[in-house]
Amino acid sequence: KDVTIAACGPLVYEALCAAKELAKKNISVEVINNHTIKPLDADTILTSLKKTKVLVTVEEHQIAGGMGSAVCEMLSQNFPVPVEMIGVKDRFGESGEPNELLEAFGLTSLHIVEAVKKVLKRK
Repeated sequence: KDVTIAACGPLVYEALCAAKELAKKNISVEVINNHTIKPLDADTILTSLKKTKVLVTVEEHQIAGGMGSAVCEMLSQNFPVPVEMIGVKDRFGESGEPNELLEAFGLTSLHIVEAVKKVLKRK
């Protein structure tokens, strides 16, 4: 009832970990496994946002032109709400261990928790 997190791919797990952590702080999170960007499951996202009124998108690639952008484009035409986007912020990829890369690019559950706190201030 407090916030929606729309995540895709392996970062759905990180979103679920963030939701579990936020529940300890009495923040109710609905996590959507947004498994496709095109076609975008607008109905599921809109149904959730009509309850929560705020969104965090989580993806493991560039935000610009990715899932976060697609969701924001759809929301701008249907149901504008505050959004925070977790993803790669316009930089080149790197090589390394998966967990190190998630941390380096700000894609962990801790980063998601911080984004939720930030977006809730704008609710």
